[in-house]
Amino acid sequence: MSLKDVTAESIAAPKVSIVIPAYNAMTYLPDTLASVFQQTFYDFEVLLVDDGSTDSIQTWVAQTVFDRRVKLISQPNQGLSAARNTGITHSQSEYIAFLDADDLWHPTKLAQQVQWLDAHPTLGLIYNQTAQIDSAGTPTGRVLGSAISGNIWPQMLQRNIIDCPSSVLVRRQCFDRVGLFDRTLRSVEDWDMWIRIAAIYPVAVICQPLVYYRQHPSNMSKNWRVMEQSFDRVITKAFAAAPPELQALKPQSLGSAALVLAWKALQSQDRDCQLARKFQQRAIDRNPKLRISSENLRLTIAILALKWLGAERYSRFLSIAYAVRRRRSGITA
Repeated sequence: MSLKDVTAESIAAPKVSIVIPAYNAMTYLPDTLASVFQQTFYDFEVLLVDDGSTDSIQTWVAQTVFDRRVKLISQPNQGLSAARNTGITHSQSEYIAFLDADDLWHPTKLAQQVQWLDAHPTLGLIYNQTAQIDSAGTPTGRVLGSAISGNIWPQMLQRNIIDCPSSVLVRRQCFDRVGLFDRTLRSVEDWDMWIRIAAIYPVAVICQPLVYYRQHPSNMSKNWRVMEQSFDRVITKAFAAAPPELQALKPQSLGSAALVLAWKALQSQDRDCQLARKFQQRAIDRNPKLRISSENLRLTIAILALKWLGAERYSRFLSIAYAVRRRRSGITA
């Protein structure tokens, strides 16, 4: 190999750009970045976007992160969508992965996804299933995600079948065609993006939990009013662009959104049974078929358990249930 070849190779763009938005994320960011360095696929850059943090992120990066693949980009606080967009616009890689600053990756996550996109050039996006972990990083035993692939636009219109943004690897050209994340959305901005991509590109899935999605109070206490408004805007925009043959799916979309809001009411720090019941009834009113769904049954049990046990005993009940489910699942982080 000539010196010219070595120079060209050394300045070539990496295969994957990993975009990590960070806003006061130092509690979990070191573990998140460690899971990136444990990947069996090495040809990547990390675009760590400091979105106006007031913690020690800049000092921490300067003093402890010596891997040249990591690039810190600082900006005034503009929100999650803007931070992801900053990462996209700074990237030059063929593929873009998103990783929230409190989630973790399985070591083979990138390797498996890159292999799939390389082998199937028509795919726009690949995602995988997700295992939940608690604030300490212990698996709860629950695995999220579907097994739907191909033309997933109809399914994506009904609900966000990609449960965690940290699970996706996107072909960069998708953003050239569908645009960036909607900065005006303060919630469910990822669903809006996946709908737009699925409307044009086929999608693949790896039916393995290659992402560990961390559940903790600060990411479960979102303002339900903000989320409700965002749901309404995304659904309105999505069906304005959908063809006539998909318009009949709108009741399912509205019902699924209401069920998500019901769960958020239970998972928030307030543990609001009454609000959860309100959203549950709205879901059934918009899509009566949800009444007999397994998701609605789980929600009903959760609402009754919280009502009977109270918030403190309900939390202990969940801890026991998670321990049992974890043993049965065999999932380890």
